[in-house]
Amino acid sequence: MENISNIPELALTVVPSSIASDKSSIPVLGLGTAAYPFAAPEAAKEAILTAIQVGYRHFDTAAVYQTEPVLGEAIAEALSLGLVKSRDELFVTSKLWFADAHHHLVLPAIHKTLKNLGLEYLDLYLIHFPGSLEPGNYDIHFKKEHLLPMDFKSVWEAMEECQKLGLTKAIGVSNFSCKKIEILLSTAKIPPAVNQVEMNPLWQQKKLREFCERKGIIITAFSPLGAKGTPWGTNGVMECETLKQIAEAKRKTLAQVCLRWAYEQGVSVVVKSFNKERMKENMDIFEWELLPEEVDKINQIPQKRGFQASEFVSDNGPFKSLEELWDGDI
Repeated sequence: MENISNIPELALTVVPSSIASDKSSIPVLGLGTAAYPFAAPEAAKEAILTAIQVGYRHFDTAAVYQTEPVLGEAIAEALSLGLVKSRDELFVTSKLWFADAHHHLVLPAIHKTLKNLGLEYLDLYLIHFPGSLEPGNYDIHFKKEHLLPMDFKSVWEAMEECQKLGLTKAIGVSNFSCKKIEILLSTAKIPPAVNQVEMNPLWQQKKLREFCERKGIIITAFSPLGAKGTPWGTNGVMECETLKQIAEAKRKTLAQVCLRWAYEQGVSVVVKSFNKERMKENMDIFEWELLPEEVDKINQIPQKRGFQASEFVSDNGPFKSLEELWDGDI
């Protein structure tokens, strides 16, 4: 059985690495695997296989999501079933956990991620957050006294080494502000290819998008539908009257309107759904477009960050306030 994906791709700015025949593009729509509470492995594996069947090729995971092993199992099964011809047809993103965001721990961390996935390389490896934890803290519910500032220069050097060694085709960051990217770029030999951040009609990230575009960095949007029902999410997107009205007028789902809007902004998106029909609906965003007046209405939606990340704010930690953490963009 062969299923060709119809999802467009965006070119990545990637300096040459040691991996032959580099694919320097990222599918604009990917399947996120961050679930809260954590998904049962069998359910997650079935969802990933279903996603491959309906045409998804980009899969987003992270050390902290606990979905690397199950994604690896699903990829192996998809290959054995012939759902994809080779690993090269897939785009796999994973992320460095905060406790491993230390120069000497980055290489062991990516090796562990690759072992979990059963893969020889990643397509994209991201620094999950611009802060660190004391080594050995692998619990998602960490204590604030374990927060540490990240040494951007040395951690990024280790990320660059991951790419040079062919362990990942591209490297990038997540949850980085303009200011923090500037700090990174001041010493980087390889610039980040991607910055994965919260982005949806209620948090449009215009300043950051413009900055990243100038720097040749692709934005990947997480929580494009607001991540309703998760600790990092908000109900605001799915309950937004403006979006409901546009969806009704277009005879589309509200999710489709959000994803189409993001696509029209020139970003890539990772959206989490383990429901087959919603997976298909979420892919049905490429054959129609929003009217200029609909885009204008979306532009007028009041802006508020959903993912505050207040657990990283501490009087004794690297970020004393949300303003400091996000450099004023809240």
